[in-house]
Amino acid sequence: LGRPLSFGELHDQSLALAGWLQAQGVKKGDRVIVYLQNCPQWAVAFYAVQRADAVVVPVNPMNRADEFGHYITDPEARVAITSADLAGIVQQANEQLPAAQRLRTLLVTRYTDAMPPLDAIDDAEKPAAPIFDWLCAEAPLPAGAVRWADALGAGLQPGPASAEPDDLCVLPYTSGTTGLPKGCMHTHRTLMPNVIGGGLWGQSTTEAVSLGVVPMFHITGLLFNVLAPVYGGS
Repeated sequence: LGRPLSFGELHDQSLALAGWLQAQGVKKGDRVIVYLQNCPQWAVAFYAVQRADAVVVPVNPMNRADEFGHYITDPEARVAITSADLAGIVQQANEQLPAAQRLRTLLVTRYTDAMPPLDAIDDAEKPAAPIFDWLCAEAPLPAGAVRWADALGAGLQPGPASAEPDDLCVLPYTSGTTGLPKGCMHTHRTLMPNVIGGGLWGQSTTEAVSLGVVPMFHITGLLFNVLAPVYGGS
């Protein structure tokens, strides 16, 4: 809605969030759920988890509570990053699990965290009123949830990076058409050729401006909306 996100801001926010994640006990190889609609915070969260040497578990925001519990228990995730409109689903799914399998930390962002001040948004930038009202909605947060702004504002920094090329970095799940969804194990080494090859195939340059329509939780959206623009400096 008119607010840019610079490479410097992406870098600083990701470092701050990585430091916060490590302060919550996230260690190398731990699984962190990212359960968001496409938004700038998705990219920040992804790079933060990577910088914390952890593993992103991207979850389809169309999933509901009766499905979501599997994405907590199967990868043994203990931290989730979500948005205020989806936080209730996470809470409901979490409460249905045995105590030993539950998430221990829930970080919640609102879409306004990445938007300009509401009174500064140009009317020409605003979407239709129902969509704008949804973006600005102040949905109540679950008890104990941490606000995105508070996590970034803590001013924490991560320890030295220690991830290696063959370490697991992202665990996207199949659609589950033949049973429960199954995690697809991707290392840094398996993602990089796709990122580089996709940039070459798309003839992308630093001057390119791309429109990210594919969901970022999906491997296609992750590669072409989140990773390739940063790799190509576009």
